[in-house]
Amino acid sequence: MIKALFPTFVYYAPVAGTSAKGVTKLNKELKAESLKIAEIDKEGQLWSQKNYKGGYTSYGSMSQLHQFSSTFGDLQKMLDKHVRKFAKHLEMDINPRELQMTSCWVNIMPTHVIHTMHIHPLSVISGTYYVQTPKNCSALKFEDPRMESFMASPPRKHDAKVHNQRYYSLAPQEGHVVLFESWTRHEVPQNAADKERISISFNYDWV
Repeated sequence: MIKALFPTFVYYAPVAGTSAKGVTKLNKELKAESLKIAEIDKEGQLWSQKNYKGGYTSYGSMSQLHQFSSTFGDLQKMLDKHVRKFAKHLEMDINPRELQMTSCWVNIMPTHVIHTMHIHPLSVISGTYYVQTPKNCSALKFEDPRMESFMASPPRKHDAKVHNQRYYSLAPQEGHVVLFESWTRHEVPQNAADKERISISFNYDWV
């Protein structure tokens, strides 16, 4: 008998189920607001120059957009349902409604920009909603959280099953949300698309 122990789960789904009509309008509004925020957010521009070279993120300046914009607030309401569903799957011993969005920010990634490996400290569930994902744009790359413990473990075959791989890259799609536990290390490799990759990232905390 072989058991799969201590799995790492990643949730990925269209934010509005199978309907794309409402998402088209939402994404249009989110894109317009995101580009406007990037234009006027001088503090965020300076922060991005040091920490997100070549791109823009409001993480260091305007990271609670769900509290200031009705458009981002509408997105939050849609995301709440997915986060609660994911929390139930993880069998967390809490009421899923105790998980609340505490931060929400814009990421605009032009051609050649990267976002290096990181986690989201002190949060419970984190994720990203995709507003614009042009052809050849970067995937979201996850790292096996046991990496530092492998020591003499041989590499895995290039065509190994997903659950045996050391890394997994998820190709983003507009209108979809990806969720993961906040301790999961991840990165966004260099953007090879000709257009900007636009996303909204967020954290949910236990409050």
